[in-house]
Amino acid sequence: MDKNKEKEYAIQVKNLGLIIKKDEILKDIDVDFEKGKIHGVVGRNGSGKTMLMKCICGFVKPTSGSVKVDGKMIGKDVDFPQNVGIIIETPGFIPYYSGYRNLKILAGLRKKINDNEIKETLKTVGLEGAEKKLVRKYSLGMRQRLGLAQAMMEKPDIFILDEPMNGLDNEGVEEMRKILLNLKEEGKTILLVSHNSEDIRILCDEIYYIDKGKLECA
Repeated sequence: MDKNKEKEYAIQVKNLGLIIKKDEILKDIDVDFEKGKIHGVVGRNGSGKTMLMKCICGFVKPTSGSVKVDGKMIGKDVDFPQNVGIIIETPGFIPYYSGYRNLKILAGLRKKINDNEIKETLKTVGLEGAEKKLVRKYSLGMRQRLGLAQAMMEKPDIFILDEPMNGLDNEGVEEMRKILLNLKEEGKTILLVSHNSEDIRILCDEIYYIDKGKLECA
């Protein structure tokens, strides 16, 4: 292996700050997330972790600093990052449509995948047989699985996942961990936010802690 080979970064955050109604939510965050790894961000409720993810995804405009995803500046080169699968907070779906129909509508926006690929993704996340069930009849854990299916179905290279294990039972958590490790094996980059230290310990190559808007490497 060439020791002089430069590291390649999927996400680069430079001097990021966020102030909302005079409250400093994020404080001068400076971090690069290397490609092909699982990066864990741990923090309590209100620590700023979800807002950091929203800034990276282009959902919230930072007060200062910059975010690059896959080499493109968010808010300048693109409004939202391309080639990224996202779960932030509880995924929202149309409750009176089936899980499959929800994904088909979303897939129709970019027309990158076919019906069989949608069904295969549902199978991967453990929703085979439940794809015709109305989302309003889904448990929280099933909604999380559907959220992961939505993030995975177009086979992006980068995943930004905020508490993807929410609502899953022990078996579901184990399945989710296997899926994430398989994605890493495929060379994907994952930014994983969790309050569960065991998930972070088992899955992550690099771990960061966020508290009161400041991010530090473990």
